[in-house]
Amino acid sequence: MAELVPLAEELSCSICLEPFKVPVTTPCGHNFCSACLDETWAVQGPPYLCPQCRAGYQTRPQLHKNTVLCAVVEQFLQAELAQAAPSPPDGWTPPARPAEPSPACRVACDHCLKAPAVKTCLVCMASFCQEHLQPHLDSPAFQDHQLQPPVKDLMRRKCPQHNRLRDFFCPQHDECICHVCLVEHKACSPATLSQASADLETKLKHKLTVMYGQINGASRALEDVRGKQQDIREVAHRKTEQLRQEFMEIKVLLDAAEATSTQKIKEEEKRVSTKFDHIYQILLKKKSEIQTLKEEVELALTKGDEFEFLEKAVKLQGVSTKPVYVPKVELNQELIKSVCQATFDLKNELKRYIRQPPDKKAEEPTGSGSPGEHGPAPTYKPSHFTKKVLKEEKKSKKPPAASASSINMPTFGAPEQLLDLKQAGPENATKASTAQPNPTLLKTSNVLDTFLAKSRSELLEYAIKFSLDCNTAHNKVALTEKYTVASVADLPLNYQPHPKRFTYCSQVLGLHCYKKGIQYWEVELQKNNFCGVGICYGSMARQGPDSRLGRNSASWCVEWFNTKISAWHNNVEKTLPPTKATRVGVLLNCDHGFVIFFAVADKVHVMYKFKVDFTEALYPAFWVFSAGATLSICSYK
Repeated sequence: MAELVPLAEELSCSICLEPFKVPVTTPCGHNFCSACLDETWAVQGPPYLCPQCRAGYQTRPQLHKNTVLCAVVEQFLQAELAQAAPSPPDGWTPPARPAEPSPACRVACDHCLKAPAVKTCLVCMASFCQEHLQPHLDSPAFQDHQLQPPVKDLMRRKCPQHNRLRDFFCPQHDECICHVCLVEHKACSPATLSQASADLETKLKHKLTVMYGQINGASRALEDVRGKQQDIREVAHRKTEQLRQEFMEIKVLLDAAEATSTQKIKEEEKRVSTKFDHIYQILLKKKSEIQTLKEEVELALTKGDEFEFLEKAVKLQGVSTKPVYVPKVELNQELIKSVCQATFDLKNELKRYIRQPPDKKAEEPTGSGSPGEHGPAPTYKPSHFTKKVLKEEKKSKKPPAASASSINMPTFGAPEQLLDLKQAGPENATKASTAQPNPTLLKTSNVLDTFLAKSRSELLEYAIKFSLDCNTAHNKVALTEKYTVASVADLPLNYQPHPKRFTYCSQVLGLHCYKKGIQYWEVELQKNNFCGVGICYGSMARQGPDSRLGRNSASWCVEWFNTKISAWHNNVEKTLPPTKATRVGVLLNCDHGFVIFFAVADKVHVMYKFKVDFTEALYPAFWVFSAGATLSICSYK
């Protein structure tokens, strides 16, 4: 076996450290088991690296079975089995006993004590070389002497009790006995040595067959364990990614809830502060009037002419002065208390959910299947917080603030008709529903249908180039590549204050606006978990929840929020079917009043369209939220 060790290392896979099974060769010249390499590359993903030399391939190489190496491995395994153990049981024949003893087991002739013995006589109890064995072969006197291959230790063949040759084997006591011992073992079932040896040999062959089956079963069990381990890794990876997305969405909801609550407190502060400013101005005016009257009285007292004094004094005496009165102005404690209470309730709800035992959490999902493989991941349902928000909105009698924490969003019925009615106003909604078809609207509809049917090459005829406006970028939006790429910065950027800059949402606008003509541009998305592409008026708010794209009447967008794609306008959401395209095309027709969003792949597919009578100039608008998300303005050749 020693001479096969170096060859065994060369014929072993460097991944599983076992002899090759269906070996394949990589382009860099290294060999691996086909299953091992497939499993490694499936987990690794592109770029595909050679496990031995780390050579990389962007696309998975086409591998073929190395037939020559496969044949060498089979011959090696056969040679290894021939030296280590009997051959496999299928068609197995026992190995022939060696006719001559090996040099290490040579027995010297008991007659000459020099030459190696070739036979041992069990009657003479001596071993003879070829020369001294000749009498046993020639003389009839030695004809009944039993000869067999040389026995090294003849004394072990004798019965220590009777000094006789042990020719029998007792299976009940597992020992060899002589013919005198048969009297003591008459209740047993002794057999001759040859017969006992044949029986035990048959049993050992059967045991060897069973062991081969057990080894094969253990090999299959090892493969099953490795496969199940890989399945567990994949399931755990998928669930981990799903949990990361869920927690990211929870963070977005919490950030939006915090912003909404903070905004309410600030609005109440602003209301009270405005009243105090008004009171301050009134008191300042009152003080100035009293100061003027005081100066006139002092001046009148200094006059010497009695007639002039009396005339002036009568007028001054008639001017009345009242003590200064400061009205009571306070914050709306009920509003502040309700906002704070809602926050405390949300915090306690989260604490209660996080601190409860895992077994109770596992009972919440209602889906069937094993929780680790097929069951739905447990998600947090902020029902208590939702009720608090709705109660506060009813108390304040104000429309609910637009934010990512909105739970139930209305959906579009007929999008174009709904938008037209909203812009026409409620007083004209009834008239619009019964009015005759407008030729202008029909013409616009025909133009819209024409653009919906255009190919990408036809759309590129209207392509424009523009860069992003640094003065509008939020402090967390980094602009690179000559202001054509927007991404989320790791740390807030020190942009100079500007009235056009977004301060609430991580958004940025294009540098140029468009009020006439037809424009088309494309945006490449990377890691599009939380991002949006759209258009907006320049007058769109820059602060507060209403400044987010699609959450007001001055912007239209398509948004990726986790795995969901939606169209947004005026805080109304329309859920869109998923798409694998990573490029979005935007066609803006200012003359006929519509904007179309396309998913750009091999062909263009319409994602959504808005029909609007635009009243202001429009800017390309973009929203990026998650780390790693990148929006790139595409260039066209």
